[in-house]
Amino acid sequence: MRTFMDAQGIERLEAYFQKIGDVLGGDSRRGSFALYAMGLLGEGERKSVEPIAARACPDPDKTEAMHQRLLHFAVNSRWSDREVRREATGYALGAMTQREPIEAWIVDDTGFLKQGKHSVGVQRQYTGSAGKITNCQIGVSLSLATRTEHLPIDFELYLPESWANDSVRRQEARIPEEVTFKTKPQLAVQMIRRAIADGVPKGVALADSAYGSSSEFRAQVRSLGLHYAVGVDPQTAVCLLDDEGRPQGEAMSVKDMASHLHEHGGFRRCTWRSGTREPLWARFALRRVIAAGVPKSQQEPLWLLIEWREGESEPANYFLVSVPERMSKKQLIRLVMQRWRTERVYEDLKGELGLDHYEGRRFPGWHHHVSVALCCYAFIIAERARHFPPSARGAGEAHAQPLQA
Repeated sequence: MRTFMDAQGIERLEAYFQKIGDVLGGDSRRGSFALYAMGLLGEGERKSVEPIAARACPDPDKTEAMHQRLLHFAVNSRWSDREVRREATGYALGAMTQREPIEAWIVDDTGFLKQGKHSVGVQRQYTGSAGKITNCQIGVSLSLATRTEHLPIDFELYLPESWANDSVRRQEARIPEEVTFKTKPQLAVQMIRRAIADGVPKGVALADSAYGSSSEFRAQVRSLGLHYAVGVDPQTAVCLLDDEGRPQGEAMSVKDMASHLHEHGGFRRCTWRSGTREPLWARFALRRVIAAGVPKSQQEPLWLLIEWREGESEPANYFLVSVPERMSKKQLIRLVMQRWRTERVYEDLKGELGLDHYEGRRFPGWHHHVSVALCCYAFIIAERARHFPPSARGAGEAHAQPLQA
């Protein structure tokens, strides 16, 4: 971030804050947003409300008043997360798409580790952030990706049934009445619907097997006019298609199909991009299939892509891909591998912008804090797109760019 802050960068930041302020309305909200955002963009180990207030106020006697002002903005002030996020998305897309088109919409989730039991949505649950079951909140995200940039545009807090169906907890956490229990795939579809309604340029929907194994999720994505390239679990049943596109033989799990293909030499080595240390490669098999066990109205020819890494006893990943036949095998592989870029985005959002530093307990506060972090990230991505055009770097290098590069 610091490398962007020449005189023109500062002018763009001020103009950007003005755009967000126009959405927020009111001088008090405008000022509070600017203070909060600069607290996230600036230095400081902790980026929750209290330390942001302390750094923003040089007079110790006025720190508490500043703390209360920012706390009100984050928790009690009634402003639209969707409208603010929409403005931030449009700003970043303006810079990103001047260079490259949107290729993918990426669905994923991340954990917000917690110590206590009172933060909204917290419970012991699995999160890939920790690689285990732990006490945490889970946020489901939707991101947009070009070949070299990755922009998170929306987040939803996952509410376990122990929260969604508990009236006392709901009241204490100020969970709106219209917010009901939804699975993570349902939250993802909700965000995809919003993005389509907002006119976001379409891309192929990418997700891991927690989402892609749901036939309902896949059907919803297709009904919304998007293609998908999603992970599925090993027991997902498919039926192989012959050269004429007709079902061939009995349905079988993708794991059993992988074993059959392995026995008959059906896997081939493919390198999909250059890594920081060495080329990234694995062995892949690609077959045309239809998903079994779904209504005929939802059946369509799909690609089954199977990744088998060197030295492992079974495949690492299985993907179902609905994109048309004109994509090559290498293009398909590069597409599905884009999903892992989200992990770097989470690291940047948490490590640099304090995404997971919010210490409040209430539903509106969590979403407001996340909205400000998304606004900050959108500005940085727009600046990076201006400073580092694709011609100046390879796609592999772009994926590895640190936030403040």
